[in-house]
Amino acid sequence: MSSIPVVAVVGATGAVGREMLKTLHDRGFPASKVLAFASAKSAGDLVPFGDDELEVHELKEDSFDGVDLAIFSAGGATSTKFAPHAVKSGCTVVDNSAAWRMDPRCPLVVPEVNPDALENHKGIIANPNCSTIQMVVVLKPIKDAAGLERVVVSTYQAVSGTGRKGMDELERQVRDLFNGRDPENNVYPCQIAFNILPHIDIFMDNDYTKEEMKMVNETVKILDDPSVKVTATCARVPVFFSHAESVNVQTAKHLSARDCRALLSQAPSIAVLDNPREGIYPTPLACGGTDEVFVGRIRDDASIENGLNMWIVADNVRKGAALNAVQIAEELLKRDLLRVPDRDAFLS
Repeated sequence: MSSIPVVAVVGATGAVGREMLKTLHDRGFPASKVLAFASAKSAGDLVPFGDDELEVHELKEDSFDGVDLAIFSAGGATSTKFAPHAVKSGCTVVDNSAAWRMDPRCPLVVPEVNPDALENHKGIIANPNCSTIQMVVVLKPIKDAAGLERVVVSTYQAVSGTGRKGMDELERQVRDLFNGRDPENNVYPCQIAFNILPHIDIFMDNDYTKEEMKMVNETVKILDDPSVKVTATCARVPVFFSHAESVNVQTAKHLSARDCRALLSQAPSIAVLDNPREGIYPTPLACGGTDEVFVGRIRDDASIENGLNMWIVADNVRKGAALNAVQIAEELLKRDLLRVPDRDAFLS
């Protein structure tokens, strides 16, 4: 499209929705108008947009008339119901939920990794899982340089991945414990304060969690290579922001830790912090509120040929959600892909 687009953020009152509005403003995304949508109970509320505020409108099926681009962060049920109506109105959708990620009609995109996947979109583009995003940003240059055979990842995921309710529960439990009260578990199955839970989302028939299988399946789809074997263990930790990952990769060709460090130092959106003897390595606290994917502890795996270990950290609300979605929108605009080829593609 040649005109300046009208942009809507769906789920504008949530933590990620607010961050999307902030990211749109801070990056100067060209919009003739920005609209904020949420549920009926939030209608009339105000959300910040730069120095101004936007009034929140109730999300309805006809909300997208005249809207060119909608960025959704309101959960899978909302996306499943309303994204097809947005497409029907001629609006291109970037969706942050899991609803459309594995749908073959929807590209699953990390702009630093597979931007060309946008070219054949049908109206809905899926934003990957937060933990997947930061990992594939690092895997892509490694795969291009040395091939990729196997990935073993263990995640340490912040409570903001559960939304505001997760952060509130951690804060409340810490306060209760310091005041001699027994903490209540309303959000997580066990106490999260001063604890680690190897349990994110529901358990599947194969004994993996849904979160772990998201990482497995999404990584293969984004890299467009079913030969890459991925296994994951995902844990929730008592940290407010930024996910950390311990990643072991096996490459097809030898890539030394030194060469990997140099390779990643030149890769887009990656910051290498890797001098552990001087206490230089990424931590969730230090990486919060930033846009880069941070990598450290890069070292050869002495137990396997062509193996590497590394530690990856990124802000899960920014690069893991809001920033990646806005980067997708920027790439769509750059490629003149704000268009819907078939408005009925997602309405049964």
